[in-house]
Amino acid sequence: MASSAIAGVGTQFMRGDGTSPEGYDPIAEINSITGPGMTRDFIDVTSLDSVGGYREYIGGFRDGGEVTLEMNFTSAGYAAMLTDFESADSRNYQIVISDPLDTTLTFAAFVTDLPLTIVPDDKITLSVTLKITGAVDMTT
Repeated sequence: MASSAIAGVGTQFMRGDGTSPEGYDPIAEINSITGPGMTRDFIDVTSLDSVGGYREYIGGFRDGGEVTLEMNFTSAGYAAMLTDFESADSRNYQIVISDPLDTTLTFAAFVTDLPLTIVPDDKITLSVTLKITGAVDMTT
């Protein structure tokens, strides 16, 4: 059977413009996207009469996690991320995967980390960390 794997090339990271209905603009020069790193808490409900002596759990809160962008420095990209970092409000973002269905992950997030890396013999890079607030929605 042939693999259904796809390459990451062509994937876009989009930034919401805050209008209604929301429009999205691509952020250029993204080298890699890591996340969303979603997690889920579990609550231990084990009691003395738990069946077979095994611990029992129920589901707790889910966390949308974080997204990290590694990108080439551009003035426009840095300015957009700096604006979001300085804002007290979350912003909507999308990751649009370049698969045949244009799978899209949409989420609201805060920019929490914005370090630049400047070295004499390489390109200037930017690493952006976004903390997701709420759910991550997937559409195809």
